[in-house]
Amino acid sequence: MKTASERYAALVRLVESRTVTRANVPLLLPAGPYFDLAGEEFGRNLLLTTTNNGVEYCLRPDFTLPIAQQYLEDGLIGAPSAFTYLGPIFRQESSTPVEFEQAGLELLGQPDADNALDQVLTFARWALAIYDITAPNVRLGGVGLFEAFLEAADIPTAWRSRIRHRFGHPEAMARLMDRLANPEQKAEGPAPDSRDTVIEIVTDAMLSGGLSLIGSRTPEEIADRYLEKQALDAAPIAPETVMLLQNYLDVADSATMAFERIADLAKEAGFDFDEPLYQVRNHAAALQALSPNADVVFDASFSPRLDYYTGIVFEMTGSDGEVLASGGEYDRMLERLGADEPIKASGCALWVDRLEREASQ
Repeated sequence: MKTASERYAALVRLVESRTVTRANVPLLLPAGPYFDLAGEEFGRNLLLTTTNNGVEYCLRPDFTLPIAQQYLEDGLIGAPSAFTYLGPIFRQESSTPVEFEQAGLELLGQPDADNALDQVLTFARWALAIYDITAPNVRLGGVGLFEAFLEAADIPTAWRSRIRHRFGHPEAMARLMDRLANPEQKAEGPAPDSRDTVIEIVTDAMLSGGLSLIGSRTPEEIADRYLEKQALDAAPIAPETVMLLQNYLDVADSATMAFERIADLAKEAGFDFDEPLYQVRNHAAALQALSPNADVVFDASFSPRLDYYTGIVFEMTGSDGEVLASGGEYDRMLERLGADEPIKASGCALWVDRLEREASQ
């Protein structure tokens, strides 16, 4: 039986294999990009410090974002790159600072996105095998599949982004689905015909009521929210389509059974969904072949709570339900960091402390 030090040495060898570059990421990073990309929810977990000129920095909370930033800053767009990492990350949990050891792989700008994702899944399974974890519970999700389903089901364009932004947020999605199933009575009467008209009406109302135009929601923000609601009210979703969407989100079963259920839903609704399902089926089959003892489940509602994920996502958990490895395709990240063209990206993160605990049980 391997010792903890032997397992860690094997992980180091995996991270430093000849086909990849081990990234050197600073411990102190600008906090702004994390707030911009991951939002306030993730930002609350950062360990922050502020310079004398007011710039916020944080102790490294992950490796993926700084690796992607460095890829762009080094002018590597168009160059297929493979980066690994191993080291501590720092976050807050219940207002207490904590340190974790994390390892991972990031594949950027690869010409074959499907092959890149298979490499990421293989890397994760190799890492788990180092810790003698041969039968993890694997949960797959499909961000791209969900977006394709919204389009194929003919969800009105005005609603798609609102639904998409709640994907991976079960409570928010449940509230939205309840609203769609029980639509409010629409206000009667014609709506103003332009944004400028609405802004003027709101401005006059705020000034008449003695409200400040600064320091809270601006007339422009109120007008945009009003016009958005008007657009949503003008594009109601048919009850049968709401039920179809809810049935899709309820799918969570073994990968084979889940894909059959989704195909049946599409067939019953009258549209062909075989092509979007094809890619997800292939990756699930490859993962099952790689880990024949693993329990591979597809959960149609599963997604990380980060909107830069774009394709297939996954997590591998141990016997106590802790996430040991997670990742997927995150093509939107590099564009949001400033890339002027789409860049394919896949990666995964491994929680080394949890892997060791699982191996020691």
